[in-house]
Amino acid sequence: MNDNSVVNEIVPGILETDWEEIEKKLTLLKPFASTIHVDLIDNKFVHNKTFFDPQPYIKYADYFFLELHLMVDDPLKYVKSWSEAGFKRFIAHIEQMPDPVKFIADTQLLGEVGLAIDTPTSLDKIKQLNIDLLDLDAVLIMTVKAGFSGQKFIPEMLMKVKDLRAMSDTLTIEVDGGLNDYTVKTALEAGANRFVTTSSLFKTKDVRSRFLELQKIVVQQN
Repeated sequence: MNDNSVVNEIVPGILETDWEEIEKKLTLLKPFASTIHVDLIDNKFVHNKTFFDPQPYIKYADYFFLELHLMVDDPLKYVKSWSEAGFKRFIAHIEQMPDPVKFIADTQLLGEVGLAIDTPTSLDKIKQLNIDLLDLDAVLIMTVKAGFSGQKFIPEMLMKVKDLRAMSDTLTIEVDGGLNDYTVKTALEAGANRFVTTSSLFKTKDVRSRFLELQKIVVQQN
C-alpha cells in the first residue's frame, strides 16, 4: 500500500531472453543500483518473449529490490513463484487481467502491487475499477508500446501521467520506455516519479555514470 510519500527514482530495466545477458547486467548494476525492474513477456500480450525462469534471481534478492513487470496473460498465476524467488513488487497490465480487483488483493499478500497500462489504453480502464488508488503501490504508464526496448518516447502518454497525478498527490507514478535526459525531465514535470531506463543505460560505455546522471536529474526535484 502507498505510504503517502513519493520518491523520485531511476530504475534500471532488464528485458532479455537469456540468463547470461541478465546476469551480466545484474553484476554491472550491483555496486550502485538498489531497485531492478525485470520484464516478463509471454508472447501472448505482445509479440516477444523474455527469460521465464524465476529461480536464478534468488541469489540476487538480497542485493536488489526486485520489481517484476508482468506483460503476460493472466498475470496472477506468476506472482507466487516469482515472489518465492525474491521479487517484492509486481506490476501487471490491466489489459490482460481476468479480475483486476482479485489481482490486487491476492498480490498484496506477497508484496507490493501496481497496475500498468499500455499506450492504446485509456486511464479510464483504471478509473472504472472504482478502487482507492491508495490500495496501489504504483501505476505504470507505458511511454512506448509494451514489449520492446529502444523505442521512441511517445509524448502524448504524458497526459495520462498528468491526469493520474491530479487524482493523487501521493501515488507513485512509474513511466517506462524511451527515457533519456529530456524525456525524463518532461515526465517528471508531468508528475511521474519513478523512471524505468533500459536502452539509455545499457547502450552507454559507462553505465554507472549514466545512471548517476539520470538520477541527478530526478533527485534535484525531490
